[in-house]
Amino acid sequence: MSKSKKSTKTSSKKATTSKQQTTEPKAAAPKKTSGLDAAAKVLAEAGKPMNVKAIVEVAMAKGYWTSKGATPWATVYSAVIREIAAKKEASRFRKTARGMFEIAK
Repeated sequence: MSKSKKSTKTSSKKATTSKQQTTEPKAAAPKKTSGLDAAAKVLAEAGKPMNVKAIVEVAMAKGYWTSKGATPWATVYSAVIREIAAKKEASRFRKTARGMFEIAK
């Protein structure tokens, strides 16, 4: 037979004061535009099919999107392909030729 011992722990909670701290709500930071949103905006403005490298160059030149990665066009290309595969006809993009995309109408 084993004896079980009950441990008694004392609470080390600090007493709270009745005075509550008042903090002002933080201002919401402006939401960054995603690569996909920037690509959709560039294609809508262009009105013609473009390859992803050109889309990314225009988006970065106009300040719609920034990336610190080495291959931002590969990131956007992959995201556009994923959106087309997932949303089918509801996608914002349509592939017109190899490597060329346009805004879906």
